[in-house]
Amino acid sequence: MSNNIYLKKGLDLPINGAAAQNTKKVIVPDVVAVKPTDFRSLVPKLLVREGDKVLAGSPVLADKMSQNILFTSPVSGTVAEVVRGEKRKLLEVRIKADEKQEYVDFGVKKVSSLSAEQIKEALLAAGLWPALTQRPYGIIANPESKPKAIFVSAFSTAPLAADTEFVLNGQIGHIQTAVDALGKMAGCKVHVCVNAANASAFSKLQNVVLHSVSGKHPAGNVGVQIHHISPVQKGETVWTVSPVMLAAIGKLFDTGKYDVSRKIAVTGPKAVNPAYVEGYPGISIKDLKEFYDASENLRYISGDVLTGTNVGAEGFIGFFDNQVTILEEGDKYELLGWAKPFRTKLFSASRTYFSWLTPNKKYDMDTNLHGGPRAFVVNDTYGKVLPMDLYPVYLLKACLANDIDKMEKFGIYEVLEEDLALCEYVCPSKIYIQQIITDGIALMLKEMC
Repeated sequence: MSNNIYLKKGLDLPINGAAAQNTKKVIVPDVVAVKPTDFRSLVPKLLVREGDKVLAGSPVLADKMSQNILFTSPVSGTVAEVVRGEKRKLLEVRIKADEKQEYVDFGVKKVSSLSAEQIKEALLAAGLWPALTQRPYGIIANPESKPKAIFVSAFSTAPLAADTEFVLNGQIGHIQTAVDALGKMAGCKVHVCVNAANASAFSKLQNVVLHSVSGKHPAGNVGVQIHHISPVQKGETVWTVSPVMLAAIGKLFDTGKYDVSRKIAVTGPKAVNPAYVEGYPGISIKDLKEFYDASENLRYISGDVLTGTNVGAEGFIGFFDNQVTILEEGDKYELLGWAKPFRTKLFSASRTYFSWLTPNKKYDMDTNLHGGPRAFVVNDTYGKVLPMDLYPVYLLKACLANDIDKMEKFGIYEVLEEDLALCEYVCPSKIYIQQIITDGIALMLKEMC
């Protein structure tokens, strides 16, 4: 196991619209949404009705398969609407927020005086257990199992990602509390990966195994870090938690409140004066209206351009996200298209265009795919951007063939969609790689769990 990891493969997308490191406003939300769709394979049970009053930390949903796993309201207010989709699938619970926030009092707790079981019960009761993601498969961690390790990536290399040091400035005390709690509860090591290129407050954490990681995106992906530190084998599980949710766990024990407020980076080529806002998961895109021109044809992404979710102008930010990306919809056609001799406004990961001559230039990227899906082209394109010892083409073909044995052989236990997102970006065949991985994981969950 190396504490210094240098990754040679990867790609940083030169996209315009990084958020300036200042907090432009504090959002007082009108409506906040709790979305079961933020959690893989969750079968939700509704615990509230329209018109019910809730506090920040009041249970709103439960997991039908494990009803001690609760999902709580990020704000106090009134349940305004329960949104359902086809076959009455529960999509959102919308809560009209109060002007002044009130919290469920879970009580201040000293981690050193708690047992592992008491820590687990506190996380379950407050609705913070869903912050723990279990690999393989990227599902909510099983409260009845023990992981071999817990991993935290203290930085992100995703396009225009929020700066973790800025977002969590002054919260290292809460993070230390969370690290102590998780390590004691799970009875395993907590691995924290920091960016070798910058000084990090996370380097001061105690009771952790610290790793220094350098390289281009996806060096900040926790899945890539796990692959190089302690790969997930069949029958093993590891847990991951984001730095933002780590701070929320610490605040639960230090203040007795379910406080998932966070700085959210509003980014993208079409963002007007991109900056940070103070808000909550589940706030509406409409709360960010001063950051975009609603008259334009735009795409609103909760997350980054590679792995985020298109929520639309009427949508809500996801539970795990602290970034919104605003892009122009790529619905315009170019005369001659790819056959143009010069395309100075487009970036190419290869040397198809002349973007390699201006390595520091940023581009106003849009959503145009510049082509459609076609047959796999067998070459080393994926290998240039994937810093993992895997055979992605064989894994994808095994997923398409629903061949579980080969999916296991070629690494389905080690990857989530985000780990192969760059492969999809550079794919000359325009294959929807992330969707193939999603379908493969769904098959594994159905057949193996």
